[in-house]
Amino acid sequence: METTYYSLASKNNFNKALRHFFSVNEIVDEVESDKNLADVINNMLASDELTNEQVLPVVGAVIRDKFNYSYDSYSIPATISDFSKITEETAKWTALDIILVYYSPIGDIFLINPKNPLHWEKARELAADQLLVIYVKYLKEENNKIEKEAIIAVEEMIAGKDVFINKEFIDATKVARTVQPVQKAPESQAGISGSRNVTEKYAVVVSNELFHNGNVEAWKKIIESYKAKYPHLDVSIFFKGEVINDINSLFKWGKVKHADSIFFQIAGDDIKGVSKLKKYLYEGASPRFEQFLKVGIGKVLNLF
Repeated sequence: METTYYSLASKNNFNKALRHFFSVNEIVDEVESDKNLADVINNMLASDELTNEQVLPVVGAVIRDKFNYSYDSYSIPATISDFSKITEETAKWTALDIILVYYSPIGDIFLINPKNPLHWEKARELAADQLLVIYVKYLKEENNKIEKEAIIAVEEMIAGKDVFINKEFIDATKVARTVQPVQKAPESQAGISGSRNVTEKYAVVVSNELFHNGNVEAWKKIIESYKAKYPHLDVSIFFKGEVINDINSLFKWGKVKHADSIFFQIAGDDIKGVSKLKKYLYEGASPRFEQFLKVGIGKVLNLF
């Protein structure tokens, strides 16, 4: 009968598990010496001491099970890209350790120490309706009440609200912690999901009278062609700050109008063809969309 240990029967799996256990022990030592888990993990990823698939299991084992941080799962209410106030405020909270786990629209996962501006730079933005898990530990003693207050304060700051700061968040015996800088990763890396670069968001202005079904089909054909040429790259679509997972679900008749802007973003290694993609998407959002529909059933346009 298959058991929990069945996967360890092979030498490769056993050695992989052993390396993971050693890494977890090393991380526990770092956290016990007053290091923030997000700082530790991002540094280990940058130096190839840890792989992306290990990150969430480490968070579960170390932060939730061993050190019993309070946590909450939070749906981000609106896209945010300015984190200066959050960094400035949380850096004062010397009585608290805080770790954020952000699940991006394109499947990347970012571990963020909110006191560390470099982590925010990597994430670039927190997109509306995406999942953010907030972990907080009161360092003086066990105190779930203060931890939950801090979680609410972080959520309110992310929502753009002014917050009341409990004086218990600050340990007068400690100076504001100097954040541990993350080692510079190669240019192709973004977040903890590996070597995935992420472009800025590019605006495509709709020049058709409406972005109707023909424009929708043109965009689908264009993106299909791009993916056929660059299967390792992901294309994300945004409208009014929201991530659009299904073009058909948003671009219904009359919803996207003339002069509205639709945004796209590319993620992956060795990003190419962005300017061409932008050009074709602009054409697809114009009265000239029909040129992209002249392709046989089951055929893919050869645009890139």
